[in-house]
Amino acid sequence: MSDRKPARYFRPTASGKIECLLCPTACKLAEGKTGICFGRRNIGGTLYAVNYGQTVSVAVDPIEKKPLYHFYPSSAILSTGPNGCNLRCQNCQNWNISQEQQPTRFIPPKALIQMALDAGSIGIAYTYTEPLIWWEYIYDTATLSREHGLKTVLVSNGQINEEPWRELVGLVDAINIDVKSMNADFYRTICKGSLEHTLRTAEIAAENNVAMEITNLVITNRNDSDADFQRLVDWIAAIDSRIPLHFSRYFPHHQMHEPATPTETLKRAYEIAKRKLSYVYLGNIDIEGTSDTHCPECDHLLVKRSHYRTVVDGIADGKCTNCGREVNIRL
Repeated sequence: MSDRKPARYFRPTASGKIECLLCPTACKLAEGKTGICFGRRNIGGTLYAVNYGQTVSVAVDPIEKKPLYHFYPSSAILSTGPNGCNLRCQNCQNWNISQEQQPTRFIPPKALIQMALDAGSIGIAYTYTEPLIWWEYIYDTATLSREHGLKTVLVSNGQINEEPWRELVGLVDAINIDVKSMNADFYRTICKGSLEHTLRTAEIAAENNVAMEITNLVITNRNDSDADFQRLVDWIAAIDSRIPLHFSRYFPHHQMHEPATPTETLKRAYEIAKRKLSYVYLGNIDIEGTSDTHCPECDHLLVKRSHYRTVVDGIADGKCTNCGREVNIRL
C-alpha cells in the first residue's frame, strides 16, 4: 500500500508548513514531518493520510465491551483501530499502541468489510485507540459498509473539528464518547486536549440521531468531586436525559499514580446521576445491578448483564413489557 493517500482538511501556511485542520491540535508540519497522531504527514507540500488502512489490532468483541449498552445488546462486532492518538492522556490504558509507534497491518476497506461479514458481525467498531485520526479510512469503509447493511460504530475521545465531523457523522450509527472531565484545565494539563471540542462532537452526534453513550473515567483526586459529577450530568440532561452514562473505575496506569477509584466514590457518582438521567452504569467494577438496565418509569428489569453475558428479557416492540414506556435501546 502506498503511503500517498491524500488527506482531507489541511491548508498551507505563510511559513511554508502545512496546518492540519482535522482536530484541535492543529499540527503545523514542515516537509517530511508527521502529526502528533502518527497518521498525517507533509509530503511535497501535500498532507497525506499515511495511516490509511494500517491496523494495529483486529478482534471480534461483544458490543457491551465498547461500552455500548443500548445498541444491539448481546451482539458481536468486528473491532479495529489505528496506531496513534491525538491526545496524550497521562492515565492512558492503551498507551503502548496509542502513544508509541507499533507495527501495523494494512487491510483495505473491502477486505475489512468481508471480515465483518464472515464473522457474522453487526458492523465495524473503530476503537482501541482514537478512530477519528483515521478519518479517510473510516469515511471510505463506512460508505461501503452501508451497501452491505453493516453498522459503523466509533469509540472516541471526540477530538475533531466541526467541519470534518459534520461530514462524517452521517455515516456513523453509534458512538461512545469519552468525556474525561468537565474541567477545561484537566483537558489541557492531563490530556493535552480541548474539552470544548469533545462536548461539541457529542452535541452534533445527538443532533444527527446517532445512538450515543458517554463514558467518564473517575480518577481519584482529579475529577471525582460531587461538583464534577453534577456538571457532567447537567450537560447530558440538557441534551437528552435518556443518553446512557457509564462511570468507569480508574486504576493507576502509564504516568498516573493516584490510587484506584474507591467503590464509595462510584456509588456516589451513580446516585447523583440517577437523579437526572434515565440510564446510568458503573464499569470496571462489580456492583450488583449497576450494569443492568431498568425501566425509568416502573423499574422493571429490561436487560440483565454479567461479564459481557447479556439477556434482553423485559422489552417488546421497543417498550417495557411491564408499563409500556418506550425504551431507548436499539434492538
